[in-house]
Amino acid sequence: MVIFLKGMGPLLLFFILGLWLVSPSLVQENDRERHFLTQHFDAKPKGRDDKYCAKIMRQRGLTQPCKERNTFIHGDYPSIKAICGDKAGNPYEEGRFRISKSPFQITICEHRGGSARSRCKYRATSNFRYIVIACEHGLPVHLDHTIIAN
Repeated sequence: MVIFLKGMGPLLLFFILGLWLVSPSLVQENDRERHFLTQHFDAKPKGRDDKYCAKIMRQRGLTQPCKERNTFIHGDYPSIKAICGDKAGNPYEEGRFRISKSPFQITICEHRGGSARSRCKYRATSNFRYIVIACEHGLPVHLDHTIIAN
């Protein structure tokens, strides 16, 4: 075993160095996707009214301070991720973003009073909209805006 490792020294060192250089970008990419999901994804909401907004905004840590406006996308994650590809999304604004080919059920939570100390209050608006997202390496990382479905 020692003889095997001794002969693999340079190759093993190169492999470890490669992992060290690649890993931070993969971790950062996953962190951005995780942040997107925390802020904007709720597969099966219970409610979708003002109480829903107050509860989910608090659960997701978006009330320190009270976030003025946040949009939650409802549905399954693979459908949202697919917008990053050509099957479910199209380039938007000179390719900087991707727009969904189909509308998604969404809930917009808008701050309407209160503070981090006295509980943030939100008004909910629910409808179907096309979503415009930024993708990195095939993963959704930023919700730019939504467009009302006609």
